Amino acid sequence: MSRSAHPAGPRYADVLPEGHYSAPPADLNALDPKVWARTVGRDEHGVLTVGGIDVKQLAEEFGTPAYILDEADFRARARAWRTAFGSDADVFYAGKAFLSRAVVRWLHEEGLNLDVCSGGELATALSAGMPADRIAFHGNNKSPAEIERAVRAGVGRIVLDSFQEIVRVAHIAQSLGKRQRVQIRITVGVEAHTHEFIATAHEDQKFGIPLAGGQAAEAVRRALQLDGLEVIGIHSHIGSQIFDMSGFEVAAHRVVGLLREIRDEHGIELPEIDLGGGLGIAYTSDDDPREPHEIAKALTEIVTRECEAARLSTPRISVEPGRAIVGPTAFTLYEVGTVKPLEGLRTYVSVDGGMSDNIRTALYDAEYSVALASRSSDAEPMLCRVVGKHCESGDIVVRDAFLPGDLAPGDLIAVPATGAYCRSMASNYNHLLRPPVVAVDGGGARVIVRRETEEDLLRLDVG
Repeated sequence: MSRSAHPAGPRYADVLPEGHYSAPPADLNALDPKVWARTVGRDEHGVLTVGGIDVKQLAEEFGTPAYILDEADFRARARAWRTAFGSDADVFYAGKAFLSRAVVRWLHEEGLNLDVCSGGELATALSAGMPADRIAFHGNNKSPAEIERAVRAGVGRIVLDSFQEIVRVAHIAQSLGKRQRVQIRITVGVEAHTHEFIATAHEDQKFGIPLAGGQAAEAVRRALQLDGLEVIGIHSHIGSQIFDMSGFEVAAHRVVGLLREIRDEHGIELPEIDLGGGLGIAYTSDDDPREPHEIAKALTEIVTRECEAARLSTPRISVEPGRAIVGPTAFTLYEVGTVKPLEGLRTYVSVDGGMSDNIRTALYDAEYSVALASRSSDAEPMLCRVVGKHCESGDIVVRDAFLPGDLAPGDLIAVPATGAYCRSMASNYNHLLRPPVVAVDGGGARVIVRRETEEDLLRLDVG
């Protein structure tokens, strides 16, 4: 179905500006399963559906913009990670990707552990009933109050990120009459093939203690001498949105080398190794992520091989998928407001959200897909830039994409793979209200994080 709309804008046949796009797909109504949640499809009228509910109904009931989360898909992906690694490894969901009390309950029910990195994330986890011994506490600058709360709660591990933190956690644990289980985060000097701001294992960055120059070995040496700490392992994280496993191979080699040094110097074999997370997902059809069972097999083989070469017992492996679980399970639903063709360039499609609900395009130059959601169309594709309503030229949601040439105000469009780092990094820039998260499952929908109201904004303004 198609309809007339705005004056004709640039089409694919026109001269196209340099950008991040490829040729338009053969069918703009088609949905690539790599980038959409598993229950997403189209009904007989071409309307996007998820969990058996069409998006027009969701927009009417919950408004736009809104994050629409496929609960069945989330649970299936969590189970896939748990199954892939089995009982001899630990899977910690990285709460920074997206955390709510509903998500915590789903994780608990599906048998996953939880990684938090702030007092607020810890409070959310505990309030939703996650057992403290299944929580890991990360962060490069944990406050004394956060550390004390974590130790009192009995978290399963605290990941130590600096020499100061070794002493800080030991002192607090000892003052509480406890011996806290800890891992020491090291930076292994691996340059992950990812954006500079999300590569986390090269030396020149804020996370961890460098392996170079013997600093990591010295950190272990000091931690082993403190009564308030029980050192259980080494932690490494090389970056985010990674598809190439070679970085993990180099990281594992260097971490196991440190384990060998620890054995030779102290006569102990640390029982755990955490390789972090950072596994990529498909934001566009060009992305080709690995399945959990492939990742589990590769990481297990890498660690086993390295430990055999070092004549070490194979430690228990931990991994921390966050984006890889929640990222593909949600899409953001927008209403089109203004459609502005620029002759010879592209058409700007303005929606009722923007960088306040998805900062990743502006922050990381991230690429996304987009689809007309409220109907199908056989109109010729036009090159578009989907932008928000903020007072910033960098307020871009999808930099370059093709949408039907009859797109018009009032249409609904959907941007997939927004489950990770969109709601959790959302803001109130220009005093926009942060969107709700709506969980859909089995023909029903419910709000798990409600939309902010103007009263919420004014309640904090005490001036």
